[in-house]
Amino acid sequence: METEEIESRLREVLNPHRFEHTLGVSFTSASLAMRYEYDIKKARLAGLLHDCAKYMKGDELLLSAERYNLPVSKYERANPGLLHAKVGAYLAEHTYGVDDEEILSAIRFHTTGRPGMSLLEEIVFVADFIEPGRKELKCLPGIRKDAFIDIHRATLGELENTINYLKDKDANTDPATLETRDYYKKLILSE
Repeated sequence: METEEIESRLREVLNPHRFEHTLGVSFTSASLAMRYEYDIKKARLAGLLHDCAKYMKGDELLLSAERYNLPVSKYERANPGLLHAKVGAYLAEHTYGVDDEEILSAIRFHTTGRPGMSLLEEIVFVADFIEPGRKELKCLPGIRKDAFIDIHRATLGELENTINYLKDKDANTDPATLETRDYYKKLILSE
């Protein structure tokens, strides 16, 4: 499926705010790909499809994950909104015709991250947080700057921000996010 057709379909299923965010992530992914000499078209497509399942409510995501035989962690069962990433990777493949595992993996892990992310996974993970339409947070200028200097440091900054945000709200953090944060802390310390 051509990018223009994917954009058109996404415009139909996503609300206007989410669609604008999607375009921002696609643009930012392409920009980061240029910076890190990565395939711009792949980064743009991964960014475009990262939230393709975001239109579904929690119960729909849970049912979809079960229908598609996707693994659901205890944390995801309690917070089914997180499943938009896994369900989105499934839809990217089966609805939008993406057969590139790197792109599918970037969509699958754009919310929690994972230890040892590929460059494309880091690009989409960071782009989702720093895209131009994001609400300004105190940490955002620094993470945006880091994104174009050291993608690992930007990834860690985003992870720490997310964990602190959830802690401030007295909410639990997905164990996958904590594991990812620990991985990137060690990685940066060893550089």
